[in-house]
Amino acid sequence: MTNAPKFTTLGCRLNAYETEAMKELSQQAGLQNAVVVNTCAVTAEAVRKARQEIRKLRRENPDAPIIVTGCAAQTEPETFAAMDEVTQVIGNTEKMQAGTWHQIAKGPDFIGTTEKVQVDDIMSVTETAGHLIDGFGTRSRAYVQVQNGCDHRCTFCIIPYGRGNSRSVPAGVVVDQIKRLVDRGYNEVVLTGVDLTSWGADLPATPKLGDLVMRILKLVPDLPRLRISSIDSIEVDENLMQAIATEPRLMPHLHLSLQHGDDLILKRMARRHLRDDAIRFCEEARKLRPEITFGADIIAGFPTETDAHFENSLKLVTDCDLTWLHVFPYSKREGTPAARIPSQVNGNVIKDRAARLRAAGDTQVQTHLAAARGKAHQILMENPHMGRTEQFTEVTFASPQVEGQIVTATPTGITGTQLTV
Repeated sequence: MTNAPKFTTLGCRLNAYETEAMKELSQQAGLQNAVVVNTCAVTAEAVRKARQEIRKLRRENPDAPIIVTGCAAQTEPETFAAMDEVTQVIGNTEKMQAGTWHQIAKGPDFIGTTEKVQVDDIMSVTETAGHLIDGFGTRSRAYVQVQNGCDHRCTFCIIPYGRGNSRSVPAGVVVDQIKRLVDRGYNEVVLTGVDLTSWGADLPATPKLGDLVMRILKLVPDLPRLRISSIDSIEVDENLMQAIATEPRLMPHLHLSLQHGDDLILKRMARRHLRDDAIRFCEEARKLRPEITFGADIIAGFPTETDAHFENSLKLVTDCDLTWLHVFPYSKREGTPAARIPSQVNGNVIKDRAARLRAAGDTQVQTHLAAARGKAHQILMENPHMGRTEQFTEVTFASPQVEGQIVTATPTGITGTQLTV
C-alpha cells in the first residue's frame, strides 16, 4: 500500500508557500511514503525545534525516508546530515526543482547511491524558481511569492545565507498568476517575499514595488483586495505611497520590519533606518490613509541593549501607533556578527523586556478594537464564522457566512483580540 508524502512546515509564510510547490512537484514525480520537513533558521531555537520535530516524525513514521530542506538545511546541512533519523538533506534551490523530486521518487535504493547532502551555494543563484502556486492559503486569500532572498546583512540575521541574494519575479508573470487566481474565485491576494521592498532591483529598468502594485491593480481590475506582507519602510517608493493614498483595493495594513526603537542599536544591527525615519513613515502613511494600521517586528534584548535603549523600543510602539506586534526575544545565532558581540544581555532580562513589549502591543490592540467597534467593515470570510477586516482585524460571526466572500458588517462587541458581530 502506498501513501502520499507527508509535509511539515516550520517558519514563515514563504516556507508554507514553498511547501505547496513541493507538494505539487513531488506529486508530479510520483513520490510515495516519504516525510518532508521544511525547516526555518531564523533563530537557534528554530533549529532546535526542527531537530525535535524530525525525531518525533521518525517515531511516528519508522519506515519512511525523511527528507529535510528549508533554510536550516541550507545554512547548516551537516547538523541534519549527522542525525540518524534523516535520509537526505536538500537545499532551498534544490527543493524547488522538479529533477530533485524525480530523483527522490526513485526510492531508497537510489538515495543510497547519492550524496546524503544536496545543498549548493545559494549565493550563486540568480533567478527565482519559476514554480508558482495557483491558490495557496485559505479559499478566500491566496499568497503570491514575488521575491526571494535578501541583499542586506543585518547583524542578527542568518536568512540571507539560507535564501541567497535578492531575486524578483517579473511583473508580467506576477500579473498573469493573479489573473488566474481571480478567475478561480479568490477575493484577496497577498504579495510575499523575504525582502519585499527590494523587488525589481534585479529586473530590467529596476522597477519598484509600487510600480508592481500599480500594475496589478490596473491590469487585474476584478481583483477586490490586494495586500502587502512585511516591508522595510525606508525602502518604500513614491508609487507605493501613491497607491496607499489613492487605491482603496490596496488594503490599509502594513507590517513593518522595524526591529528596534533606538538609533545606536539600529546601527549595531546594521539597519538602514533610524528611529525618526520609522515615525515619519507612519505619520506620512496615516495622513494619506487615516484608517491604516501597522504591524511590526521588534527584537528585545539585542546585545548591548541597556534599559534606556529598550525604553526607546517600548516608546516606539506608541510613537508609531503600532497595532500588531511580532516580538522576538533575541537569541544568539551562530554565524552572525551579533553572536560575536561580547555584551550579550541576560536571558531573564530579555524575557522580561519581551513580555513588556507584548503587553504594550496588547494595549494597542484593545485601543484599535475599541475604535473599530460600531463601524461598518468589509470583512473577507476565512471560514463560516471568522473573517478579517481591511486592517486585518479578526471578526467572529454568531451566524455562519459564506467562506471566501466579502461581507459588510458592523461589529458590536469585542472578545479577546477579536471583534464580534
